[in-house]
Amino acid sequence: MRDTAARPVVLMLPGQGAQYARMGAGLYGTDSGFTAALDRLFEAYATAGGDAERLRAVWLAADPADAPAGAIHESAYSQPLLFAVGYALGEALRAYGVVPHALLGHSVGEFAAAGLAGVFDVAAAGHLLASRGEALAAIGPGGMVAVAASARELAPYTGTEVVVGAVNGPRQSVLAGARGPLAEAASRLRKDGLVCRAVAGDLPFHSPAAAEGARVFREAFAGIELRLPSVLVQSTATGRPVGAEDALRPAFWADQIAAPVLFWPALDALLSTGDFTLVEAGPGQQLVGWAKRHRAVRSGASTTLPLLPPQPGPADRDRAVFDAAVAALSADGVAKAG
Repeated sequence: MRDTAARPVVLMLPGQGAQYARMGAGLYGTDSGFTAALDRLFEAYATAGGDAERLRAVWLAADPADAPAGAIHESAYSQPLLFAVGYALGEALRAYGVVPHALLGHSVGEFAAAGLAGVFDVAAAGHLLASRGEALAAIGPGGMVAVAASARELAPYTGTEVVVGAVNGPRQSVLAGARGPLAEAASRLRKDGLVCRAVAGDLPFHSPAAAEGARVFREAFAGIELRLPSVLVQSTATGRPVGAEDALRPAFWADQIAAPVLFWPALDALLSTGDFTLVEAGPGQQLVGWAKRHRAVRSGASTTLPLLPPQPGPADRDRAVFDAAVAALSADGVAKAG
């Protein structure tokens, strides 16, 4: 059996589209690190003027038929909740002694990575998340469509209003844009035999249609102290590690709302530097699914490990998946037993 004891951990944090009702709720109240981190974030969010009680209600809605449960896919709720759950999972692992070699976040997941890396503190995170909601309100209706095709193959379907918003794999891309033009592009894709599906969400993130939201979000950083990351953050906005020229610049973080996500180039660059255990800190298991297609993972040089189930289910399944991950990390020598 391959010795994995020296394989460092990369924490991957998912973004829009990964969310589902009660994601990670089985750890709330049962894992002290997860619970404490979420409580701190909810408190900071409320202090900054955010409706923390409504946010909590949307997250904990017991039945998808409930009105609050449907709101989980509204960006005003999914964005802060994805940040909160990803951040809390990172803090939970920290309590088990897991010190990641690097953080790799997708869309709002990179924002959560910045919080975990200490680029801004919890109070600032609450303010920025509340202000992010105001920024999202400045974006017109639209969406994103995942397509089983390369960015180059999608060139005929793009233009000034519909763009490639994410590169998630060699043939896993996302188109983003305003509602009408995106619907027309999706219709053409299906007519031409390309497999595509809507990404759960109601806004055209990572496209020019989100530019006004990015402009508004920049203003929220006034008075916020930004610091250099305490751990390597492999940016999916640039494909390279976040350095001082980016970390300390508010526009770098704010403009990601409208900039494309380069998940695959960032992952590829990171995996070229060594062998890692790629741990997904969030719902959906999308990132580990894409990572499994990388040659470094296919060869066994690097491995993947989810912290939450791929779909909603009973609370004890959250606990079982998380505990199994901690046990695996403990066996590898990078976590202490619970």
